[in-house]
Amino acid sequence: MTRTTTTAASKQALGAYGETLAARHLVGQGMVLLDRNWRCEAGEIDLVLRDGEVLVVCEVKTRTSTDFGTPHEAVTDIKVARLRRLATRWLEERAVVARDVRIDLVAVVRPRRGASSVDHVRGIG
Repeated sequence: MTRTTTTAASKQALGAYGETLAARHLVGQGMVLLDRNWRCEAGEIDLVLRDGEVLVVCEVKTRTSTDFGTPHEAVTDIKVARLRRLATRWLEERAVVARDVRIDLVAVVRPRRGASSVDHVRGIG
């Protein structure tokens, strides 16, 4: 296996770890997981959940450190706008009606040593 493949595989594994941790955390907070890694040609939604009557589209960002910025800093206004458009597509494709749609972020930091941290930020855009 080449170094490039290993790096891509390890980044993918880190992302999957963060999404699993985020889903577990949000379900533990009483949300209902509806979809995971939903894709269309316009992009991907990491997690789709229901929080009462609110549809929650959740972006999960996972890092091993904050040396190059926090996971929060990786979510730009452009990314939030794309998530809004993707939420609309998800609702249309699933024929779901939601009272409201909220975009959340779960920032996961998994250091080399010690426990991972999970920060759930509601309503980022």
